[in-house]
This record gives sequence, structure tokens and C-alpha cells, in this order.
Amino acid sequence: MGIVWTILVGFAIGVVAKLLHPGKENMGFLATILLGVAGSFLAGIIGQTMGWYQAGQGAGFIASVVAAIILLVVYGRFRDKGIQ
Repeated sequence: MGIVWTILVGFAIGVVAKLLHPGKENMGFLATILLGVAGSFLAGIIGQTMGWYQAGQGAGFIASVVAAIILLVVYGRFRDKGIQ
């Protein structure tokens, strides 16, 4: 059941991040899930480094969305540089 919750929460985080981030990202269902899971993972690492979370404690929803938006911005920068 843990994997199912990870997929559902990752999808929710990815969708919210894509809605809040300006611009259009042509990402499918799987990429949106991976974006949300990666955002949550990044938020957890940053939170542990800053002392906000303890080891083994999951990151919060808002922190995960913010980290996913940061990943979208970084992805957009690399995608735009690849075109030129």
C-alpha cells in the first residue's frame, strides 16, 4: 500500500506544481508522478539539512510542491538551452 500512496501523493504534488508554475509543460501521467515524488524527496533532503525534519520523517505537502516547482524551473532552463 505504501507504493500506491506514494504514487497518489506524488501525482497530487506534481499536478499542483504544474498548475502553480507559469508556462506549459508537456508532461504525461508518469512524468507528473515522478515530478511529485522527486519534489517530495528534494524537500525532505533540504528540510533535513536545514533541521526542519528528522531522519525518516516525510516532507510536508507545501514544501514538496515548492521543491517540485523548483525542479520545473530547472527543467525549463535546461530544456530551453537545449533548443538553441
